[in-house]
Amino acid sequence: MRTPSRGVKPGHGKPCALTKLHRTRALGSDHLVNPRTGPYRAMHMSKPVIQVQVRAVLPFNSGRAVFIGNDEKVFVIYVDESVGAAITMFINSTPKERPLTHDLMGHLMTALGAKVERVIINDLKSETYFARLIISAENEVFEKKIIELDGRPSDCLALAISQSAPIYVSREVWDEVEDRADVLKNLEEGGEQGESEA
Repeated sequence: MRTPSRGVKPGHGKPCALTKLHRTRALGSDHLVNPRTGPYRAMHMSKPVIQVQVRAVLPFNSGRAVFIGNDEKVFVIYVDESVGAAITMFINSTPKERPLTHDLMGHLMTALGAKVERVIINDLKSETYFARLIISAENEVFEKKIIELDGRPSDCLALAISQSAPIYVSREVWDEVEDRADVLKNLEEGGEQGESEA
């Protein structure tokens, strides 16, 4: 039997023992950088990534603009209205009369003993973002399995937020995107001013 390796649990600075893992493929964008503690290595991670959060979701034309980032930088991913609304409801813990698509996906994962470990926005081509959804599953069929899936960033973000999973951006994408923190600040200040006038 393979001896458990040593690594660092994402979000912590102390080493922890890792359970035996079966992986469908090697993870690509997986060398974590914590904005507070600096770079650290987690299980099977080799490339630098930056941890981010969804800072705001605002209406934009026929869809929504999702502002993602940290204290250093904020960038925008434009999504369709339905997924943007789902992300907003997960952020606000909005109660729903019936499960929506991402709720159903989450319920299916739970029923199969799976959960979202993290999401990585790992590529940007022709103004289109790409993401990887990292899922762990453990049930009576196998001890623990790590699965990496391609997905739209919007869907991956919705699932990550619904399960309070961390979100990362590859260093390559992070360095390429334009900082829109000032745009977000102006929009938020404009909204607050409109509310005060009302």
